[in-house]
Amino acid sequence: MKGIVALGAVVLFVLLIAGAAMTMATTSQAAQSTGVLGNCLTGAGIDTTAVAAQVRSILDGASSKKARVPGLDLPAEQIPNAQTIVATGISLDVPARGQIVALATAMQESRLRNLAYGDRDSLGLFQQRPSQGWGTAEQIRDPVHASTAFYKALLKVRGWQQMTIAQAAQAVQASGFPGAYAQWEPLASTLQKTIAATFPHAGGGKPANDASSPGTGASGCVPAKDGSSFGRIPEGQVPKDYTIPKDTAPKARQAIDWAMHQLGTMYQWGGACTNPRGPDPMGRCDCSSLMQQAYAHAGIILTRTTYTQVNEGKPVSPKDLKPGDLIFARGSATRPEHVGMALGQGLVIEAPRTGKPVRITPLKDWSVLAIRRVV
Repeated sequence: MKGIVALGAVVLFVLLIAGAAMTMATTSQAAQSTGVLGNCLTGAGIDTTAVAAQVRSILDGASSKKARVPGLDLPAEQIPNAQTIVATGISLDVPARGQIVALATAMQESRLRNLAYGDRDSLGLFQQRPSQGWGTAEQIRDPVHASTAFYKALLKVRGWQQMTIAQAAQAVQASGFPGAYAQWEPLASTLQKTIAATFPHAGGGKPANDASSPGTGASGCVPAKDGSSFGRIPEGQVPKDYTIPKDTAPKARQAIDWAMHQLGTMYQWGGACTNPRGPDPMGRCDCSSLMQQAYAHAGIILTRTTYTQVNEGKPVSPKDLKPGDLIFARGSATRPEHVGMALGQGLVIEAPRTGKPVRITPLKDWSVLAIRRVV
């Protein structure tokens, strides 16, 4: 009898050890397959209509405290990060499918949280590693840099658009659990469609290239003062000896002064320019929101996009250009893709494109398509 009891105890002990080992293995696998946040929160079977409504309300400024978005347990943090991923993709002309790949990847790797920790030296939304060439730790924690790096890697993958979402994500991430990305496709698709719809349509500040090619443009001429006398202007700095001209209209002076206080802040396509120096990339400026917010601080309401701002105020001839006038370039005179503000002395302030700061450039670098005076 004692032998049977002893044998039973041994068997029970072995079963307990085996069970614990299986539990540990399962937990470890779950932790790895879901980034660093533990058990999976599947994105499959979601009510996409309800999710879209919740996301839209949060993007419109509603409180996220009562929001219930399946798979997004911290929407106040996660939705702005998703917005940055989509906006960065749009600014880089990445197709919607590529944006969905990026969102699904970030959901799997970090649950759309900008993490300061991870497996080994992994960090940020995509759990990118400084040791693997994704950038410095500080850069990887910048959602715009992280998103840009992911997109650049994705676009180098041959045939990625013919792959499944999971295959494309895996081609970039080289995860030990390549199938895990697939579960997030429904939610990623809903987020991409909902967020993309909130941005100004077809070019509201969307950059094309850097500064316009030198030349006279559609206007046929440029003002005599073209800013060339200032020489090379360091990005994000005020040229030596520049001051706002004394005869500048008061409201234009206010707008210029506010815009110049944003010098050096990084461009963000679709950014509202409501907090350019804050932690949220979507508070940064794109070209048209810089104009909108600068004049809002002078008490003048402008519409949001370059396509509509080109109809604000009244048209001005280049030879009559004054500080505060809006200068349009790229695209066409009726549908320009870029806007800056005249500073006088042949200078323009602009939010140029992704990866560049708000800066002052000489007018000689602009192919002027249209000029509008709003004061």
